[in-house]
Formats: sequence, C-alpha cells, structure tokens
Amino acid sequence: MMGLFDSEQIIKSFIRSERHDEARETAERLIRKGKMSLEDIADCVPSLSLDELKEIEAEVMQLV
Repeated sequence: MMGLFDSEQIIKSFIRSERHDEARETAERLIRKGKMSLEDIADCVPSLSLDELKEIEAEVMQLV
C-alpha cells in the first residue's frame, strides 16, 4: 500500500513540475517578445507569481 502511495505522489509531483516548466517557458517567450508588461503576463500565466516573473525577466535579459 505504501508503495502505491509513493508512486502516486511521485506522479503528481512530476505533473506539477511539468506544468510549472511549461508556464515558465510561456512566460520566457512572452518576456522575450517585449510586448506585454509583467502584470499582463501574470494574468496570462497565473501559476507564476510576479516575483517569479521578475526573476525570469532578469535571467532572460542576461541572455540577450
């Protein structure tokens, strides 16, 4: 029984991680385009906080 619970938790964690990665990639693309404010991006990608978006923006700007 415990093994089943562990497997289920691992799968749920993996799905959350994948969703977060997808949200982050979307935010990065929107930031690179430079046509939206971080507040607007936060409305479009609600799973990321404004603080996370600021961190992503700083990372993206370093790469440019």
